[in-house]
Amino acid sequence: MRSYHVKSVSAKNLRPILFAQVDRASTLMSDDAGQYRLLGPEFARHESVNHRIDEYVRGDAHTNTIEGYFSLLKRGINGTYHHVSEQHLKRHLAEFGFRYNERSALGTEDMERTTKAIQSIEGKRLTYRRIDAR
Repeated sequence: MRSYHVKSVSAKNLRPILFAQVDRASTLMSDDAGQYRLLGPEFARHESVNHRIDEYVRGDAHTNTIEGYFSLLKRGINGTYHHVSEQHLKRHLAEFGFRYNERSALGTEDMERTTKAIQSIEGKRLTYRRIDAR
């Protein structure tokens, strides 16, 4: 199992990840961290807020949505899984994306969320051993 530790996030190590995951025709919403100031012009639009001066929303510019998702993700990983391998990272992100998008604050209650989760597993199978391996 491979483990990664990034000491700091720079524009250099963030660029390939951001460009692989985010369409450059998108609007990038960020805080005022330097790496985003360097990468922002490479997107269709870049809006940022300055947390150091207690600015958290300016018009439609904010990072509240992603911060809410990350807080749910971090609580889930630290409190339930304790570790996430690279092999299953996308599955964990999808799980917490589902939880965030189907939360009570958006009008989805427990029974409806459970029904959607059960319907989404139809025809899927998660194994730890490849089915073509002995």
